[in-house]
Amino acid sequence: MHRSGNEVAYKIVYYGPGLSGKTTNLRGIRDIIAPENRGRLVTLCTRCERTVFFDFLPVNFARIGDMRVKLHLYSVPGQAYYALSRRVILDGIDGVVFVADSQKERSEANLSTIDDLEHNLKSYGLDMSMIPMVLQFNKRDLPGIMSTGKMNTDLNKFGWPTVESVAIGGSGPAETLKIIATQIAKRHARTG
Repeated sequence: MHRSGNEVAYKIVYYGPGLSGKTTNLRGIRDIIAPENRGRLVTLCTRCERTVFFDFLPVNFARIGDMRVKLHLYSVPGQAYYALSRRVILDGIDGVVFVADSQKERSEANLSTIDDLEHNLKSYGLDMSMIPMVLQFNKRDLPGIMSTGKMNTDLNKFGWPTVESVAIGGSGPAETLKIIATQIAKRHARTG
């Protein structure tokens, strides 16, 4: 959380394996939020359009009393080569959206990436059970997907809320953002 005058900003990181739909989530959110309530989506990509370092989307989320609430949404690169980038982006987070790929052949990538998240959070002295988090089961429109029950059993160590999603032009990104923002707000209301 970053507070400045009558504004508070929460940092939310979208984390998951490569090509799971993290950037697509941010694009979907950008497309449904009125231009006056969001900044530009900044993406640093390779030549083949994959995220290299991060995506960033600032969103004016709400006004509570005289306090403006902003969300700073980041996504991290999923490729193994960019492990250091993922760790750096986690510094100062308020919440995580874990974007899991529902395709059966991506099961191992989901598992290794959630382990990577846990390891990276520990490097900042954070316990994954204490961080507001939502598990998004993405790509639910594709054939050959895992059941949500199996994905929940494999990935949901701490009973986090889950959302079924189709990030490309479908449902899920807005609902996911609403749930993670609510979790963060409740946590900060309790801790002051």
